[in-house]
Amino acid sequence: MMNLLRIACSVAVLMGWGMAQPAAAAEPEGCPGLIASKESLFSLAALREDEVGLTFLEHATFLIETPKGVRIATDYSDGTRPASAPDVATMNKAHSTHFSHRPDPAIKHVLRGWNPQGGAARHDLTVEDVRIRNVSTNIRSYGRETEYDGNSIFVFETTQLCIAHLGHLHHTLSPEHLQKLGRIDVLLVPVDGGYTLETFDMMEVLRAINAPLMIPMHFFGSSTLNRFLASAREHFAVEFSDRPAITLSRASLPNSPKVLVLPGH
Repeated sequence: MMNLLRIACSVAVLMGWGMAQPAAAAEPEGCPGLIASKESLFSLAALREDEVGLTFLEHATFLIETPKGVRIATDYSDGTRPASAPDVATMNKAHSTHFSHRPDPAIKHVLRGWNPQGGAARHDLTVEDVRIRNVSTNIRSYGRETEYDGNSIFVFETTQLCIAHLGHLHHTLSPEHLQKLGRIDVLLVPVDGGYTLETFDMMEVLRAINAPLMIPMHFFGSSTLNRFLASAREHFAVEFSDRPAITLSRASLPNSPKVLVLPGH
């Protein structure tokens, strides 16, 4: 179905399926040049040295897996998490479905997208073959006031790919945000159109980042997703995958920006 991505060939065997204020420190440089079990759909043998495994668990949680076996869960929460502890968990503050008060103690690196002591969270670390950094943004508080630095766009750099998770994005991005992000190859996008960013403004964000591949998340049923896709089709090609797990590589990126929908919600 998809000529841009190689679907993980071992999925059926493995699962038995038939079926935001900046600190004074220097900014990190930009990127260079399952659902049933909520578990990895990949094995190390299934990934080549230039490939990354990506599995949509649900809501805003993806499992990213690198060739050296590093496992990262995005927007890890008490309700959505892999069955076994990842090596790294990223979180965001806006809602409890995006963070955990009780992350598994086996997780080596718990990265909160906000700073509990105030100011912007600052993350820039390398774990085996992946660099993880963040770009801080603001959120709306429950009183609809601006809460500075309550969200982070996390960027994962591995195998010459730059994957960005927008988190619970509440506003469009400034030139400064875009400069901090650098080149993004794969963008994980909240598309609910209300809890996060309104669809018209999200289209502005997508066109500004201009990633070759965009994957929707954070939608509540087909009507919410289809509303986003109706707008997306005015600007980008849209494809659907029948599996929540895909492999990514720089060589397999599409030649022009494309939205790829993975099953989930």
